[in-house]
Amino acid sequence: MWSRLLSVAANCFVETIRQPIYGIILLVTAGLLVLNVSISGYTLDDDNKLLIDLGLSTLLMSGLFLAAFSAAGVLGREIDNKTVLTVISKPVGRPVFLLGKFGGLAAALAIAIYLSSLVLMLTVRHKVMERTSQDFDMPVILFGVGALALIFLVGGFSNYFYGTQFASVAVGLAVPLMTLAVVLVAFIDPMWKVQSFGKDFVDGQVIAAVALVFLVVLVLTAVAVAASTRLGQVMTLAVCTGILVVGLVSDYFFGTRADESILARVGYWLAPNVGALWVTDAITQGHAVTLSYVGMAGLYALAYTCAALGVAVALFQRREVG
Repeated sequence: MWSRLLSVAANCFVETIRQPIYGIILLVTAGLLVLNVSISGYTLDDDNKLLIDLGLSTLLMSGLFLAAFSAAGVLGREIDNKTVLTVISKPVGRPVFLLGKFGGLAAALAIAIYLSSLVLMLTVRHKVMERTSQDFDMPVILFGVGALALIFLVGGFSNYFYGTQFASVAVGLAVPLMTLAVVLVAFIDPMWKVQSFGKDFVDGQVIAAVALVFLVVLVLTAVAVAASTRLGQVMTLAVCTGILVVGLVSDYFFGTRADESILARVGYWLAPNVGALWVTDAITQGHAVTLSYVGMAGLYALAYTCAALGVAVALFQRREVG
């Protein structure tokens, strides 16, 4: 069973990163993260706090679109085209098939969030230019743009001369090259002097916030998989968006009324409490996000993900695919 599960997951992973929408959303996310550096320069307080807030929000919205479109692309379309029959007609049970699809999607989205978070870290290092007298952070620009240019050059060259799939090669190159760019920037200050690693921008609180954003994306991926067993791409996105919005306001709309209304209590139990995983306000206001809190939030997200996958399996079991 495990070998079949891993085979389905590996196939889904490759299929996901090869989807054009995957690469487009990654590029748009990177562009928005860079644009946030300019947008954040209009506050009357600390502009760099807004930069972090906008950056984490961008990661969350990127994860929402990636989860919905990727799930609909690799699962919903496969059901509609009847190609799923070639898999489940073999000794691969429907639960194994569905869980394998989720595993592949989760791995692809983990890489997407990782790459986006590297861009976020570079923008946090560059900081908002609050005065015209400030200089650009050239190590960030040169290493970041250099890594991106190398990815496109090698990916395009490989695709043109050897016929390889551009998206797969680009993602495969982006992980080590963008990681190397961030590591080099972490050791070099804006004046091109060697410094202790990440002295001016590697913040454990931001890393914890990114990890919690990924947990939200994991929950949304499970919801997207469940929705994709019955719905198309647009409706899957609508369901995921609705779940995210309800989860963000769950404490206010359901939690404050849970003792007064049974319906509010049921809604509070059923809706994912995304507010518990969204710690941006705590970070920007100087409150520490502890490792134990991240662990407890992770267990909660894992439990909700398993529940959503249980619903997905139940829906897929009765789905006519012939």
